[in-house]
Amino acid sequence: METDLWNTFDLEGISTHAFGAIAAKLNLADVPYELSILACNDARIAVLNAEFRDKPTPTNVLSWPGFDLSPANTGDRPKPPPLPEHGDPYVNLGDIAIAYETCMQEADKASLEPRHHITHLLIHGILHLLGYDHVVDADAQRMETLEIDLLSSLGIGNPYKDV
Repeated sequence: METDLWNTFDLEGISTHAFGAIAAKLNLADVPYELSILACNDARIAVLNAEFRDKPTPTNVLSWPGFDLSPANTGDRPKPPPLPEHGDPYVNLGDIAIAYETCMQEADKASLEPRHHITHLLIHGILHLLGYDHVVDADAQRMETLEIDLLSSLGIGNPYKDV
């Protein structure tokens, strides 16, 4: 937690709940996976966005996968994450940063419950860690459909319905 703005939300609980839905949907091995979430503000994420994507502006969520799980062919399902090696207790999938102000502004503009939007952004970020992307249309459609299904399984409506 880099900013107290996030204190009103249980990000650990939201992310654990989101990952549980992802693990069930994707039939991930029953392995203790780990990921790090940086709960920051727009100023911090703008620095990260400039450093890693050459875009010096705030964004809602960024992901840094620990593994390249991207599929061999566009539109295919990504590779599964590896299992722990050499007695490691868990597999670290990577890192996510999420920006408070951008997240809240987007939720307000789209008339979304902030907790639901946070859940969506964390699911989006975790899917990036798992090799999903949205650069090419076929991959974007696969990822968006999966996000909608996952959110529905958590009782959250389709955030793309009016986009």
